[in-house]
Amino acid sequence: MIRVWAKVLVLGMGFRLQVQNDQVTDIHKSYMFCANHSSLMDAFVLIALSKNPIVFVGKHELVKIPIFGFFYKRVVILVDRSNPESRKRVYEIAKKRLKNGTSMAIFPEGLVPTENIVLAPFKNGAFSLAIEFEIPIVPQVYYDCKRLFSWDFFKGSPGVFRIHQHTFIETKGLKIEDLEDLKQQVFKIIENDLLNDKKFMNDTNRPNNEREFKSPL
Repeated sequence: MIRVWAKVLVLGMGFRLQVQNDQVTDIHKSYMFCANHSSLMDAFVLIALSKNPIVFVGKHELVKIPIFGFFYKRVVILVDRSNPESRKRVYEIAKKRLKNGTSMAIFPEGLVPTENIVLAPFKNGAFSLAIEFEIPIVPQVYYDCKRLFSWDFFKGSPGVFRIHQHTFIETKGLKIEDLEDLKQQVFKIIENDLLNDKKFMNDTNRPNNEREFKSPL
């Protein structure tokens, strides 16, 4: 049901999805979805695309956002990143969901960076869970969410969200000592895609783009 809501929201706001799949998910398997994060629309794009039961890890403050919060709290494991006990609780809940066969989505940057940043450094959470449960990582690249649905109220418009779903990265047999290499492998896949996309880079390098927009993410 939430996938239908996400599609209605994306289409109703005037956006269309154009997807390049290098590999397609199996609805009977669990995955760790990892994508770049630059807009409130990212989560809804991921949900609309996913045929697998899926949950997110996200900040609890976002439930206060009108309309968005209504949908958000139905698919997200809420975390207060300033509270160590909250982070620990979320990690345990995430492990239980993965044991039950649910896929998980984590934006590994852990934040929405300022708009002049191509890709912020990744945190470890998504990769440690993927290694522990031996589930494939699905790298996804979102080229247009920042440009079309920005935190800058002076830009944005309806249009096409282009998405590239890369070949999955297997984690079976990996150990926690492999985490850093795995994290950097996913980072480079997403970063290289963004660096080679003309529309994304033109938007990233536009004048006065170093301003920090105070997003709640």
